[in-house]
Amino acid sequence: MTKTRIAAVDVGNDALKANFGKMEHEVYIPNVVAQDFEDRPVIGIEELDKKEVLDNIHIRVHSPALEENNVIYRVGNLATKTNNSTELDPGSSKAEEDQTLIMLFASLALDAVENGVFSMKNKVIDANYTLGTGLPLREVKEGKDVGYRSQLLGSVHQVEFLVTPHHQGKKVNIKFDEVKVYPEGFAAYVNLIMDNDLKVINKDLIDKQILIQDIGGLSTDIAVIRNRNVDDDKAQGFNLGVSESLEQIREEIRTKHGVELDSRRDVVDIITRKNDRHHIMVKGSRTSVHDITDHILLELAKKEYRFLRNVWAKNSQSEICYFVGGGSAVLKDYLKALNNKLDGFNIDFFEDEQESIWMMANAYYKLITDFVNKHAKQEKEEKEAVKAKAK
Repeated sequence: MTKTRIAAVDVGNDALKANFGKMEHEVYIPNVVAQDFEDRPVIGIEELDKKEVLDNIHIRVHSPALEENNVIYRVGNLATKTNNSTELDPGSSKAEEDQTLIMLFASLALDAVENGVFSMKNKVIDANYTLGTGLPLREVKEGKDVGYRSQLLGSVHQVEFLVTPHHQGKKVNIKFDEVKVYPEGFAAYVNLIMDNDLKVINKDLIDKQILIQDIGGLSTDIAVIRNRNVDDDKAQGFNLGVSESLEQIREEIRTKHGVELDSRRDVVDIITRKNDRHHIMVKGSRTSVHDITDHILLELAKKEYRFLRNVWAKNSQSEICYFVGGGSAVLKDYLKALNNKLDGFNIDFFEDEQESIWMMANAYYKLITDFVNKHAKQEKEEKEAVKAKAK
């Protein structure tokens, strides 16, 4: 029987977060790609294997699911160093973007070459995965999850590592034994009520009507959870996330201070880091950009708060709203201040920013693990029933 490995992958608009196997391997890659040439110039090529793999992902991707096939890419941190890098644009659909698939395949290929589970022959690895991933509620409501899943199943997707430390010349053929695509709002709910061993940890939440506002890079989803399920009719998705505001901050910093930041990821770091928050270096001097970040983020927080107010008005029996996603980590202080000044809703955030950022990947891990366990149990029972019948 072919070995299959669990993969729980959240292709977020800011970054990809993924858990593999029994959570013994995790991958975090900024969601930035740039088309490139096969022989990218490297200073000190003989020192390549001393460099960090995640800072030097250079791959060729072949897949029938891609519109632009057999193209070479820099991925993640390496892509931010070019002037032709691309991040997902506002209004784009995660399920229909090549970039989503490139990021997904890159993370799986990295896991395949590093986990030691799959055997390699002539620098080629055949890797089988059981994938748990997700899409914004809005896209699931539009039925885009069906097309996304079918693109992945039934085909072989190949990633070839080019000028990448330790993995140059290796090829990974990726096949999916199963793909489960979950609505992001429901995934967040699962993460709230279950631990990694699939045990219920927040029993008091199970039968409550709650809201989950997931603020991403390109969109905001508000899930209404009642009777332990997402209420599809009440759930709402909005084409607004933090990406446009991050670009605006980046542009104002460039205009005012002459400093060119590589990507939105750099802006997020300036806003959320523990030390020297809202500061950059200008000509070697530590300089505050709080005036820029403050007015832009406050305006975005006001829009996000209006979404909450409107959805709560239509779901007045909701008991609490949880803010999740990378955008919530960026806007947390502004949303709290607005709520204290205005309506005083019962809202909550995850004080551990990493927990909020990794919430979707962790939720997909729980959901896909639960699916695998139930499937294995069902197969076992069926085999036992056949044996008993034969006797």
